[in-house]
Amino acid sequence: MNPARIRILAVGRVRKGWIREGLELYGRRLPGLSIVEIRDSTPAREAAAIAAELRSDEQLVALAEEGGELGSLAFADRLSQGGSTRLAFAIGGADGLAAELKARASWTLSLSPMTFPHELARLLLVEQLYRAQAILQGSPYHRA
Repeated sequence: MNPARIRILAVGRVRKGWIREGLELYGRRLPGLSIVEIRDSTPAREAAAIAAELRSDEQLVALAEEGGELGSLAFADRLSQGGSTRLAFAIGGADGLAAELKARASWTLSLSPMTFPHELARLLLVEQLYRAQAILQGSPYHRA
């Protein structure tokens, strides 16, 4: 897994300091990972902004409550199978991602059957990306 091949397209701004600190911590541990903030709006406008931001060589991964759930080991394995594929993880705003954007995604991922604020979902995803990298590198960070 190469963090430089992963972007997070996230609706909304991070307002909570403790979440911002967590994102900065994992950002230092995942050099090359980029997070693009999309302006809050209606789901249709957010979907259009995410689609416009999506690069032609990226596969879209939609985060949604109805997505497939993966444990950390399976998530790391899924990322490693991508090889040199570039991934863009999309995190919607308060109303989630528009159906047309989810339909366009290569795969849909659920971080949990629970619902989280978009700021917290962003932090959880970044931590899981770091954990996946640690698993693939054989680091002791992940203790199953």
